[in-house]
Amino acid sequence: MRMLRIVALIVGCLGTPLLAQTEAQKAPITTVIGAQIEAFLADDVSRAFSFASPGIRQIFGTPERFGMMVEQGYPMVWRPVEVDYLELREVAGALWQRVMVRDGAGAIHLLDYQMIETPEGWKINAVQLLKAPGASV
Repeated sequence: MRMLRIVALIVGCLGTPLLAQTEAQKAPITTVIGAQIEAFLADDVSRAFSFASPGIRQIFGTPERFGMMVEQGYPMVWRPVEVDYLELREVAGALWQRVMVRDGAGAIHLLDYQMIETPEGWKINAVQLLKAPGASV
């Protein structure tokens, strides 16, 4: 029993710096996501495209193609009414920021943004639309 307490203490101490590091990263990450959403709201797809990772920029090639994909595939991100930043987590070495978005019709959407750090700062590497709260299977 004493050994279990010691192991739990060690694991708890090792996890604390990681949690603190992740929380310190949250502000710059949410700033990037928010800036991209503001760019979409202003119809500035070139600026919105600048917040995408190099891999995403390579896939879409132009800001216009990227903007068309977001407008058609993620309309809640294209024109959100409300944006709330939830937890930032590390999953398999990648950082994921959960974001709750309310669209113009009042529907709530949950999204996970995968973030990567580049020499130019944090960039959005992927966005996953999750099952909405209260939605049934």
